[in-house]
Amino acid sequence: MAPTPTRPAIDTALVRRLIDSQFPQWAGLPLELFEPAGSDHVIHRLGDELSVRLPRRPGVVGQARKELMWLPRLAPHVPLAVPVPVAVGEPDLGYPWPWAVTRWLDGEVASAEALGESHETAVRLAGFLTALQRFEPGGLALTPDVDRASESLHGRDRATRAAIAALDGVFDARAMTRVWEAALSAPAWDRPPVWVHGDFHTGNLLTVEGRLSAVIDFGGFGLGDPACDLMIAFTLMSAGSRAAFRAALGPDDATWTRGRGWALATGLNAHTAYAATDPRVAAQTARQIRAALAG
Repeated sequence: MAPTPTRPAIDTALVRRLIDSQFPQWAGLPLELFEPAGSDHVIHRLGDELSVRLPRRPGVVGQARKELMWLPRLAPHVPLAVPVPVAVGEPDLGYPWPWAVTRWLDGEVASAEALGESHETAVRLAGFLTALQRFEPGGLALTPDVDRASESLHGRDRATRAAIAALDGVFDARAMTRVWEAALSAPAWDRPPVWVHGDFHTGNLLTVEGRLSAVIDFGGFGLGDPACDLMIAFTLMSAGSRAAFRAALGPDDATWTRGRGWALATGLNAHTAYAATDPRVAAQTARQIRAALAG
């Protein structure tokens, strides 16, 4: 048997064939590639109300079924729209993994330029996280793919220190090391894990007419330390709106310090991986790193 490709070829003709063979009720709907998509999925718009998302790489192949199980239950409990999956397709026609059909969400990706100064946006994001953390799934049995309780900053220590060293001169290595070591030494989350988005940054927020409207991409959704979701304070917000967000959400000092660590680590990881080839990512991650240093 041939090995599964790590990056299978995905084009519109393949997606059309998958839809037509597995979901003939949607065979007559127009299909159009959506750009720009993220690094994890190829996305097509299907008619006016649906999207089709096919994983590009092995690390996200469980997301389709995970979101189908959890997001319809979460949606009524949070104050912003979330994607609502309607079907999961099966591997076929040479494509090796499950894939998703989801309700289309209109909107543009949020930007720091448009919303970074907005206290209203900061408070709405705090309200979303508060509702998310309090989500009660109604007795639905937990599955291993939502267990993030064992994840911590310490698992990122070696990679983060290597990135700090590699970017010395681009950013202040001593300042980055101080922020990182403060995050590592901050008291760990010692209460029951709460629901987290897990990848809560600017690229996973949508706006309509300049106002926050939706949160997308719940591949990292699970139960864990709420500090990981504080990265949004450093990817989107200015110093003033960040203060409003912190006041509305009310994290303790240790959680905030760990959140700065998450923002620094993820910003450094993305900057070292993509900045040389993607000026947009370079600018976004540089802003994130500087915001994490500022606190």
